Amino acid sequence: MIRVPMLFFWSIFVLTGLLTACQPPATKVQVITTDASYSASLSNDASIALVSTAHNGVQVWDLTTSTLSYQWLQGQQKNTSNVIETAISANNLYAATISSHSLAIWRLTDGSSVGWWSLPSYAQSVAIANTGQTLVGLVDGSVMSLSPEKARLIQFLGHQEKVNSVSISADGNKALSGGNDGKVLLWQAQTGQPIQQWQLTSRITKVVINDLGTLSFASDITGNATLWQSGTGKPISHLDINRRQMTFSSARFVNHDQQLLTGTPSREIFLWQINSGKRLSRWQVQLSKNTQNKGAVVYSAAMIAPGSIVSISSQGLVEYWQH
Repeated sequence: MIRVPMLFFWSIFVLTGLLTACQPPATKVQVITTDASYSASLSNDASIALVSTAHNGVQVWDLTTSTLSYQWLQGQQKNTSNVIETAISANNLYAATISSHSLAIWRLTDGSSVGWWSLPSYAQSVAIANTGQTLVGLVDGSVMSLSPEKARLIQFLGHQEKVNSVSISADGNKALSGGNDGKVLLWQAQTGQPIQQWQLTSRITKVVINDLGTLSFASDITGNATLWQSGTGKPISHLDINRRQMTFSSARFVNHDQQLLTGTPSREIFLWQINSGKRLSRWQVQLSKNTQNKGAVVYSAAMIAPGSIVSISSQGLVEYWQH
C-alpha cells in the first residue's frame, strides 16, 4: 500500500488550515451600503468614504460619526449606476467622479458642485489634487488634465493605447499615467511636458504617485510591480510577488512614504516595505451576510496610524485592521 499521497494531502490540509488561521480578523466592521457599488474611495486619513451606488447616488460618508454627509447625482440620471470611478484629494477638500463620458468635481466642505464636463472619449480612471486639478485617463490613449480654478484644459497624448490608471501629486503639478501599451509616464500636469518614462512587460493596471511627487509606483497584469524615484527615474525596488499573476485594484503610499498599501480584486490587502519590496502583512476582507456574490474588490485602503488599516470593498463594508 502506498501511503505517500495520503500524507501529502494531509500536509496540504494542515498547511491550509494554518494559513487561514494566521489571517487576522477585522477589529471593526461598518456597513456603508447594501446596494450594489461600482467604485469607492477613502480619504488619506480614512475619515471620508466616497461610494458610487447603483440606486442611491454617489454617497459621501463621514466615517468618524458614521453619518451620510452628502448624496450626489451626476448629470441627468435618476441614479449614478454609470459612475465608474471616484477620487478624493489629499486635503479632503475636493472629490471627483467619472461616468463613461463625463467628469464631475465636488467640494467636500459643503457638498456643492464645482462643475460638470463632457469627455471626448470613454473614461477609465480619475485622480484629483488639493487644488482641484483633475486627471482623467481615456480609452483613446489620452489623459485630460483640467484646472477648474484656472479654467485650463490640456490633453496629454503620450500613450498609444488606452490609459487604465492615473495619479496626481497633492500640489497638482506631477501626473503619472499607465496604459495598455505598458508605458508608465511621469509628466507635468499643467503643461503636459514629459519628465520620466518607464516600460513594463504588459498592460498597466495601477499607477500611484506619492503626495510629494517624489515616488512613483506601477504594476501590470503579470504581477510586475516596481517603485521608482520620480526625480532620477531610478528603481527603488520590485514588489516581492511570488505568484504567477497579481492585479491591484488600489494602491497608496503610507507611513511617511516608507510603505505601500495595496488592494486586489480578490479580497486581499497587502502591506509592502518600499525600500526592499518585501511583503509585511496580508488581510482578507469579509463577505456580507446572505450575499450571492462570493468575491469582493478592495476599492480603497488607508493607514490611519502605524499598523492601523482601514479598507472599503465592493461588499459595501468598511473594515478596520491591526498590523
